[in-house]
Amino acid sequence: MSRQRFSIVQGWTRIGTQFLPFADAATADLPLPRLLRLALFQISVGMAFVLLNATLNRVMIVELGVPASLVAIMIALPLVFAPLRALIGHRSDHHRSFLGWKRVPYIWMGSLLQFGGFAIMPFALLILSGDTHGPILIGQVGAALAFLLVGAGLHITQTTGLALATDLAPEASRPRVVALLYVMLLLGMVASALIIGALLEDFSQLRLIQVVQGAAVITILLNLAALWKQEARDPSRTAFDQPRVPFQAAWKEFMRENRPTRLLTAIGLGAAAFAMQDILLEPYGGEILGLSVSATTSLTALLAGGTLVGFFLAARALDQGDDACRIAAFGAITGLVAFPLVILSQPFQSVLLFQAGTTLIGLGGGLFGVGSLTAAMALAKDGQSGLALGAFGAVQATATGLAISFGGLARDAIGHWAESGAFGAALNSPVTGYMAVYHIEIILIFATLIAIGPLVRHSLKAPETDQTKFGLGDFPG
Repeated sequence: MSRQRFSIVQGWTRIGTQFLPFADAATADLPLPRLLRLALFQISVGMAFVLLNATLNRVMIVELGVPASLVAIMIALPLVFAPLRALIGHRSDHHRSFLGWKRVPYIWMGSLLQFGGFAIMPFALLILSGDTHGPILIGQVGAALAFLLVGAGLHITQTTGLALATDLAPEASRPRVVALLYVMLLLGMVASALIIGALLEDFSQLRLIQVVQGAAVITILLNLAALWKQEARDPSRTAFDQPRVPFQAAWKEFMRENRPTRLLTAIGLGAAAFAMQDILLEPYGGEILGLSVSATTSLTALLAGGTLVGFFLAARALDQGDDACRIAAFGAITGLVAFPLVILSQPFQSVLLFQAGTTLIGLGGGLFGVGSLTAAMALAKDGQSGLALGAFGAVQATATGLAISFGGLARDAIGHWAESGAFGAALNSPVTGYMAVYHIEIILIFATLIAIGPLVRHSLKAPETDQTKFGLGDFPG
């Protein structure tokens, strides 16, 4: 190789390391093609998130006339399984099987649940659309069951998929591998939102059904490709005589030694603050601002893009030694700018303000998520990182589910009262229900800052405390 070509290769390597923080995630034991193939399960999870939380919730509320409160409950149903993620991971750690697989059975079962939910959804949509003679209750029950199956499947698939990636990667590169998988989730959400938005540009109920059916097939294909020849069979690891550590005992030990009450409270409040509008942004854009299905679906891309930027900014700050709780607090403060922009988009009838507010919601959520997750990691002692992250995920998911349900119920109830004249002529408008939810989220952000404030002050008073260096390449899922 000539000296000039060698210099070009060296320069490209430096550029890749600088702008692709996960370029060094691959190793000799886990080469990049195999790692990227494993990451395909995150693409299927991202696609499911977009369909459930963006496309279907807007169509069911605006086009099919399903009450927002009922849709909110449907979307919250999958989150029933989210608090069990720590238990699912713990069980897959100690799975007993004659086949010698620990992770594959869980990922495969999760994939089948996702497929089953998407397979049921078209029939529920047909009944809800009024094109059949079946009772509307059957369609509502079918849709709820579909949401439940897809949600349970994606939580099982994602939890054990990340665990499998951790098993395959050498210890030194595990944080970067898991980080790559997490960013692939966001990229999958962005790509799915753009593709689904383009497919539904000329919206029809038949086209929506075709999209959902296609998602079912693509989910199985992606997860099969991700699983193929990844986990080696080793019956000695899954023998039935292997000891199994009781989950309850490990959980009690973690809570007794670490006492993470204040941090978990802040995490729950912050998660609720950024999630309550989850099923309302798209209907708000369609009903109040008159946006099309394609335009409102693309909002998910803005939200995910803002979240990804938040990850980069938070990772850079953490790598420079900034305090994790301060970064989480700054993310909450970003929300204090985002939600007023969304609120002001209605009186100004400005789509640009709405899009800017949506992007900043993602940015604030990304900053808060990385900061609070890093702080939660600091709670882990004596190999309890999985349990600490499980506690983080359980609190975050539970708060998210409750907030989504409450947001839909509050929008329906307050909107009904407002349109009945209970609040006077000035508030007699469909927008009142949405505005009430956005203002509640602002209040929750202030509560989050109150909860996390003492943790930030503690870090300011004790700068000598060891702060874990944490770059984007070390971000865990």
